[in-house]
Amino acid sequence: MAKLVYGLSQSLDGYVDHLEIGPPDPALSRHFIEQARGLTGVVYGRRMYEIMRYWDDDLPDWDAEDRDFAAVWRGQRKWVVSRSLKSVGPDATLVGNDFEAVIRELKAQLDGEIDVAGPDLAGSLTNLGLIDEYRLYLHPVVLGRGTPFFSGPRPPLRLVASDRIGEDVIRLTYVPA
Repeated sequence: MAKLVYGLSQSLDGYVDHLEIGPPDPALSRHFIEQARGLTGVVYGRRMYEIMRYWDDDLPDWDAEDRDFAAVWRGQRKWVVSRSLKSVGPDATLVGNDFEAVIRELKAQLDGEIDVAGPDLAGSLTNLGLIDEYRLYLHPVVLGRGTPFFSGPRPPLRLVASDRIGEDVIRLTYVPA
């Protein structure tokens, strides 16, 4: 049975805005690449999927880590939950209205970790009790605004791990209590 994991970088005050938080340092970048390599797949909300489509095309200013992450991202299985998109890119499956049934089926039929990408989607999956683990990557910035990590209900959680990644980031890992 697959485990559904929601994890994103966030500010100390709980907002997820990759443009404001900034790019990951080399240690965090390597961490994310290795984590992505080990995933069974990723479930995206529409907005997060559209942001991640950045990795579809090679850019001349990319360094080796950018190219490495792009290669991993392109090879991943992806499920995109959207009512407005009509099509998605390679290695991606569009999931329409009955996303709950699709996610339950993925969890039952697959093994490993399936990443949840996008706070709105994560809020919906939290409401349904489908997320098995939450990973908060805390960056030493305070934004004061933006999209919160928990866009919906704030489930009761139990801390199961904490670790430092690179110089400035702390990862807190929680499971539903």
